[in-house]
Amino acid sequence: MLTDLENGRSYPDTNHRKKLGQWGESVAAHHLEAQGYEIVERNWRCREGEIDLVARIGQELVFVEVKTRRGRSRGTPEEGLTPHKSRQLLALGEIYTAVHDLDVDWRIDLVAVELDSQGKLLRCEHIPNAVLGW
Repeated sequence: MLTDLENGRSYPDTNHRKKLGQWGESVAAHHLEAQGYEIVERNWRCREGEIDLVARIGQELVFVEVKTRRGRSRGTPEEGLTPHKSRQLLALGEIYTAVHDLDVDWRIDLVAVELDSQGKLLRCEHIPNAVLGW
């Protein structure tokens, strides 16, 4: 799938929101790994919600929200990170570190993945510290 992307071919099934989101998460994970991040978990869930990617860079834990958009009809990926979602991610970070008994520095990043209306990747942008809460 990423090979096709790297060769400039379109993702064939962007009409299905769930598949688009999964594809965006794979692109984001690949992008982060290329920057030296280790992907610890994907789609970590608990009763309160889900963290798309849990990564590590050095000793710091990074909770990553991935927002994928095809076209601009629903706004930019960054606009999808609402105040409500930001509060939820902060709570999920606290829960994750408690459940795993971790006493580490952590942050919440955003990876914005944007495609054109034909499904061609326009950008994959990593935004560190996208949610500040403490």
